[in-house]
Amino acid sequence: MCEASLCDNHLRVHSKSPEHVLCDPTTSLKDRKCSIHKKILEYYCTEDSTCICVSCRLDGEHRGHQVETLEEASEMKKKKLRNVLQKLMTEREEMEKRVQSLQERRRKVQGKADDETKRVTALFRDLRRRLEDLEKRVLRDISGWAERVSRPMLDYIRDLEIKKEELSRKMRDIEELCNMTDPLTVLQESDTGDLCDTEDGDDEDRERHENLLHDGGDGDVGGISHTLHTGLSDI
Repeated sequence: MCEASLCDNHLRVHSKSPEHVLCDPTTSLKDRKCSIHKKILEYYCTEDSTCICVSCRLDGEHRGHQVETLEEASEMKKKKLRNVLQKLMTEREEMEKRVQSLQERRRKVQGKADDETKRVTALFRDLRRRLEDLEKRVLRDISGWAERVSRPMLDYIRDLEIKKEELSRKMRDIEELCNMTDPLTVLQESDTGDLCDTEDGDDEDRERHENLLHDGGDGDVGGISHTLHTGLSDI
């Protein structure tokens, strides 16, 4: 490379010479000169890993060192770089394979998780439905049990209310007689025998009362509890 500015006329002379090989300039000419001898850098000292000129090689501090031409050193460095590049490419391909295998594994895991989510969701949906059905059935049994136990109680309460009214009427009539001051009127009052009669069914009423108090339908409650626990076990 000529150190002079390469105008078109100057470049034409170099182009016509078969000994001159032209290439695009990549660095300034001052960077291609030895900073000590101001000569073109032509060699590469392998011991010091630096570019040197001919004077550095013959008379300078690099005298006796192992040197190579710039082309040889450059090709050697390129060869090492290509080896490094090949190694890096291999490592990158291996990493890509690892990434792909992990992504595939992650997709499988996510697919399995989705399937399990659907299965568990359906399972609990079925459990909720069966629990709701069992709840309705047990509550219906409880309501029916309460109705069966309460009905005779209500009937007996209604009978007792009627008898209470009858007793209250007799009490009022007796009190009126007791408050009279005329003995003749008291003695001549008709139907007093009915007022003095007491019910003959007291024993029967007490027995009926005791039976209703102590007959709570425990058998039915036990059946309801059995239904509940059996249903839960089935679920």
